[in-house]
Amino acid sequence: MIWIEYALTGLTAGVLAGYLGIGGGLVLVPALSWLFSQDPATADVAVQMAVATSLATMLFTSMSSLLAHHKRGAILWPLVRQMVPGLLAGALLGSIIADRIGSAALATIFGVFAIIIAVQLLRGGGQSGNRPLPGWLAVTGTGFGIGTISSLLGIGGGSMTVPWLLWHGQQVRNAVATAAACGYPIAIAGTLGFALLGNNTSAAPSLGYVHLPALAGVAVFSVLGAPLGVAAVHHSSPLLAKRIFAVFLLLVAVKMLLR
Repeated sequence: MIWIEYALTGLTAGVLAGYLGIGGGLVLVPALSWLFSQDPATADVAVQMAVATSLATMLFTSMSSLLAHHKRGAILWPLVRQMVPGLLAGALLGSIIADRIGSAALATIFGVFAIIIAVQLLRGGGQSGNRPLPGWLAVTGTGFGIGTISSLLGIGGGSMTVPWLLWHGQQVRNAVATAAACGYPIAIAGTLGFALLGNNTSAAPSLGYVHLPALAGVAVFSVLGAPLGVAAVHHSSPLLAKRIFAVFLLLVAVKMLLR
């Protein structure tokens, strides 16, 4: 049954990621948190393991998206290179913070963030601006902030990177593509941090906080689900789906806040 649950979790995350352009971590973290909390071996570190495993799945699921955007020449690689040092350092810091604060505090932070994203979805997409991009130091600092929050919450960072780029006058296709590229260093550094820090977990088999069976099941079915979500965009209303997902996030937020 647990493998079926991993598969359904991964499939749902993949479909929603492809359909809504929302990182699968917003689905994976609450779902895996609940699954891990049912096992006495992982209950005490359920949220940390969910965050770590969510980041680890991005090592597999985001590569196809990154390559597809690269082939279309949509990624702003000079900007990505400026952000990468901050993204890597921030992602490592996020894993350290998550390890130190405990599952209850981490669930609270995730719940607050889910409310913010839900409100954004209900209000509509980010508004374009015409502010010029700042210098490299400010860009690196922005990457540090995005990397820290993303690693702390087990998400790819697109919900922060895309609005920031739109605010600075970038086209939507470039903003989405660049956010996808920025998500990969977050996944690398965050996964490494959680793998090294979780050496006191009693769950097996695991690599630190990364739950290997969940990673395998979720990653495979997330990859299978993403194309289904992309195909569904052309046959239904993404706006309606975003509103439904926003309500789902609000319910998730309440659940996480009441842990």
